[in-house]
Amino acid sequence: MNKLLIEVPTWLGDCVMATASIENIVKTYPDVKITIFGASVATAVFEEHPNVEKIIIDESRKASFRMLWLYKTAKQLGTFDASLTFRRTLFSKLFIFFIQAKTKGYYRRYTKAVKHQVIRYNDFICKVFELREPAGDLQIYIGSQSYKRPTLGINPGASYGSAKRWYPEKFAEVAAVLSTQYDIILFGGPGEVDMAEDIENRLKQQHISNYTNLAGKTDIRTLCQKIGGLDLFITGDSGPMHVAAAYQVPTIAIFGPTKDTETSQWYNPNSRIVKKEMDCAPCMKRTCPLGHHECMKLIEAEDVLTAVKALK
Repeated sequence: MNKLLIEVPTWLGDCVMATASIENIVKTYPDVKITIFGASVATAVFEEHPNVEKIIIDESRKASFRMLWLYKTAKQLGTFDASLTFRRTLFSKLFIFFIQAKTKGYYRRYTKAVKHQVIRYNDFICKVFELREPAGDLQIYIGSQSYKRPTLGINPGASYGSAKRWYPEKFAEVAAVLSTQYDIILFGGPGEVDMAEDIENRLKQQHISNYTNLAGKTDIRTLCQKIGGLDLFITGDSGPMHVAAAYQVPTIAIFGPTKDTETSQWYNPNSRIVKKEMDCAPCMKRTCPLGHHECMKLIEAEDVLTAVKALK
């Protein structure tokens, strides 16, 4: 196989989890030239990949006729030996249908049994290419930043919804305790600036100044670089959590309504999960359906600090 087109998952975390299966394709076809198609937030992960020769941003949502945009784009891209999509939407299926390729793959879940998402993605590519490779490490080729002092990253947000988010005051409590050991970087997307500012204000009130607030100020490439060089990362179940796993950054991951059996950090021996066992969790909802959010409220700063000590 010489030419391959891949439509990657939309969400950053899912895209990073798909890298293990993409590496298995490259392992089997080391000279393959890959075209990556997808959302800008996801495709940026592949900017430095040695086998990726082209990245196409999916701008079909901006088009007057989305299907027509996908059809024209598919035809302009030319012929491939294989094309596949890690998404399950109708438009993704249509796009791959429009692509000129001998082999075509459409992602699906082959079982309802509990499986980590990395394994599900790997099962998919093994099915398409008739492989028997187990899922290996996640891989991001963007180089990591070097820090002069031990540095802690705090990521309070989660794009999926408020139910996955721990509380700014508790993040601030943890950050305050650890500020004597680490410089601190606050991360977050454009929609999480308020949460980061809340943490920042609480640190200011305690006269803590060795922090940098980068919420809303980093693109994906910079985010990867800065997370990759951290000495410790404290985060909820989020895209940046999976970025940290790819760099094997020591991580404390706070879980509430989502399934850590399916979306926890993959193959990171330097990670710990903090969660409370609840009858109602994991509910997999964007907001708490019962209105109490106790899966997150019951987690205290001391629980996270205890996990940090255990990690060391």
